[in-house]
Parts: sequence; C-alpha cells; structure tokens
Amino acid sequence: MLNKNILLCVCGGVAVFKAAALTSKLVQQGANVKVIMTNSAMKFITPLTFQVLSRNEVYVDTFNESNPEAVQHIDLAKWADITIIAPATANVIGKIANGIADDMLTTTIMATVNPVIIAPAMNVNMYNNKIVQENIDRLKKLDYIFFEPSEGLLACGDIGKGRLLEPEDIIKNLNNIFNESNYFNGKKILITAGPTIEKIDPVRFISNFSSGKMGYALAEQAARFGADVTLISGPTKLPPPKGIRLININSAEEMFEAVKENFELNKIIIKSAAVADYTPITIEDNKIKKKSNDMILKLKKTTDILKWLGDNKSDKVLIGFAAETNNVLEYAQDKLQRKNLDYIIVNDVSKEGAGFNVDTNIATLISRDGTKIDFPLLSKKDLAKQIMEVLYEKVVKDYDTR
Repeated sequence: MLNKNILLCVCGGVAVFKAAALTSKLVQQGANVKVIMTNSAMKFITPLTFQVLSRNEVYVDTFNESNPEAVQHIDLAKWADITIIAPATANVIGKIANGIADDMLTTTIMATVNPVIIAPAMNVNMYNNKIVQENIDRLKKLDYIFFEPSEGLLACGDIGKGRLLEPEDIIKNLNNIFNESNYFNGKKILITAGPTIEKIDPVRFISNFSSGKMGYALAEQAARFGADVTLISGPTKLPPPKGIRLININSAEEMFEAVKENFELNKIIIKSAAVADYTPITIEDNKIKKKSNDMILKLKKTTDILKWLGDNKSDKVLIGFAAETNNVLEYAQDKLQRKNLDYIIVNDVSKEGAGFNVDTNIATLISRDGTKIDFPLLSKKDLAKQIMEVLYEKVVKDYDTR
C-alpha cells in the first residue's frame, strides 16, 4: 500500500463511518488518499472528518474549480492508481451503469481508466432487486471490480446480504490487487487472438467462428497483472483491452509477418488465434459470378505459425491453444509435442458453453511434463485470470533463471 494513490469515493449511507475508518487505516499503511463525497454522504458525516483523516482536500462539487490550471475530476482520475467507491449505493451503481455523470463522483468515474472497485452497501431487498443486480452484472462485464457485501444484521433491522465489508477486509482485497499487478512486472508477452480472413474475391472470404474473446481476455488480464502486452488480432467486434499494444491484421500471412516482427522482443508467447489452415491460391480481382451449380476453389496451406514459433523459440515460453471436437486430450498432447510447446490449452468446442462466440469456456491446461489442470465452466474473463495465475506460478517465479 506504500505510496499508492487511492481515490476513495463515498456515497450516502450509514456505512460511511466505515469509510472514515478505511481512510485512516489506508493512511496508516502509507497510502496517499483523496476523498470525493456525494451530497448524500455529507448528510451523514462532514467533509472535515475525511480531510483530517486523509490530510488532503475533500472534493464535493464538480464546479468548484479553484485551480485555473487544472480540471479537478480529470486530474483526480489521472492521479489515482486505483479508485474505490465505498459505500456504493444503488443510486450511484445505477448512474455509472447507465453512463450518467451529474456530480463530482460520477464525472470522475467516467474519466477514470485505472481500476475502479465498487463496494456496495444497502438493504438486502435493494441489493437483490433485479434492476440493481442487472446494473451490477453490466458493470462487471465492463471490468469494474466488485467487493461483494457481507451478510448480517443491517442498520434497518433486516438480516441479509448488504453490509459494507469491514475496512480490514477491504484493505486485504486491495493488497491482493496490488500484488497481482506485479505478477508479471513489465515482462513482455505476445498474444494472438481472433480469426483470420482469407480473401476469395473483393466480396467473399474464408474464415472461422472465432470471436477473439478468449485472446482478448488473456491480453486484458496479462496487462492487469503488470505485463507489457502486444496483442495481434484478426478481425473482431471487441473493444481494445486497456493498456496493451494492439496490432490489427486480416489474413494468416499478415498475422505471420506481425508475429515475426514482434517475436524477438517478447519472452512469453500465447497463440490463441484461430488461424486459417488454407487460403485461396488465387484472389480474383473482380467478383466471381455464379455460372453453374458447382464451383471448385483451389486452396494452399498457410504458414503454420505455431510450428514456426516452436522451431524458433529458444528460451521463450510458448503456449498454444487447441479447439477440438473429439479425442480432445490425445490431439492436444500430440500438438504440444509436434510443435514444441511448453503448454497447451485445449477445449472441446462441441460442449455447451465452450464453443466459439460465447462468453464462457471449459478448458484443460496441459504442460510439457504431462501435468493437467482442468478448468470448469467459467466466463472467459475468469478463465483468463486463472490461466495467467497458473503461468505466474509455473513460469514467472523462475523467469529470471531461464
């Protein structure tokens, strides 16, 4: 926590007393803390309390711009290493989920690119309300991090889930996030993702069903763990992950060239892209017209990028993917050996929830020594996190001795 810049956003609720205690404990552990309060929060506790505890100005009004050289909510968003909303009310969760920025807190959140943590506190029935849960789910999909409330006796007298986590538990969770952010500590990782498209003529191409979601999730998680990530991506509909270098390509040949150009600079390579195995021998300049019931399309093999990487990897760590429909483990282990991989991650795309264009996956990670780790049905983001945690344990801890 030492010298970390933490922006604490305080909403209106009886749990604000825990936010005051949290401020004190963060400062005691060496963090730099600045506080934003909503108008409702000031009904429960004064800004002076947080000013004394944080030893910093407390921000309450978007239009109180005392420094003509800065815009407060923009500067605060840039200043923070991490932002935590605690307690977070149903009202503020709903505003953020729907892009509403009408006060100091929400305008700052909209300008924030570093991690945002939301620690809800409210009545159990409010927390379980379908609208609130939909807003929470939406924010989770947008990479907001939630510190789930605990269960117990609530201020209103009800018993259930809705209590703000204790300050000690919040700090423990924050420490875990800061520790994770150092897992890869600037190590360079190259990741390929998405499909490739092989042109037939100006209006047609050959491709596959890959959405790129798994590769993008891996890139996002690697960056969150502190890696310097280069992502080479085929055409997808996904927004670029934060904090990565993105290289867009279309064809298998373009992906091969991009991989070669970035190969030497990266020590860990994760090839999750679904690269076409074949491409048309000839690309027609004009649209092919329908002439008969049958059409013969002549194809040639594309470069086997994963094989090339395995042949040239030297001391690099190489992780491949295999999407199979039968003899899953047998084919994966064969691919691992033939292509000189260190690890392979295989999934049976015929299983429900594990195929292309879905947000979930079921996979097995196999290492060169035959060790297997099975991952159950998970969101691709959660699976990416677990995969990167395994790679941290198996690769990064002895990285400097390789």
